[in-house]
Amino acid sequence: MTDLQDGALLRPARAGDEGGILACIQALADYEREPDAVDNTAEMIAGTLFGDDPRAFAFVVEKEGEIRAIAIWFLTYSTWTGRHGIWLEDLYVHQQYRSNGYGVALLAALAAECLAKGYPRLEWTVLDWNEPAIGFYRALGAEAMEEWTTRRVTGEALTALAARG
Repeated sequence: MTDLQDGALLRPARAGDEGGILACIQALADYEREPDAVDNTAEMIAGTLFGDDPRAFAFVVEKEGEIRAIAIWFLTYSTWTGRHGIWLEDLYVHQQYRSNGYGVALLAALAAECLAKGYPRLEWTVLDWNEPAIGFYRALGAEAMEEWTTRRVTGEALTALAARG
């Protein structure tokens, strides 16, 4: 746990945080112009983060009982390095709390997690139109992987691909 300058606390997520985490996820979807894309629920978050065999993890910034920011992440594996890394799925700070250092603190916590566990990589994606985030990440030393593009298979294409096996 880390006390932040304004009295907020950065800590691992715990049971009871589901509603605040979901509110951040929905706010991020709204910001990313996909307000109807969130199918997640507080119950699903509880199972994912706090179930018997969690495969995703979260840090939160909390003050006065309110979740103000989140970082949701999971482990990756690099065949080239032979080691795990961290994939940051979502980083979100509620708009009214930006410029309080929460985003930097969350990314620093993830970087510290990488170093503590011997993970050589912390990676994430950012929408190409999100200039404020791109500038923020660039200022922290994050490099764009220009030669790599993300691919995704979902819905009918996922079903069709599975049927090819």
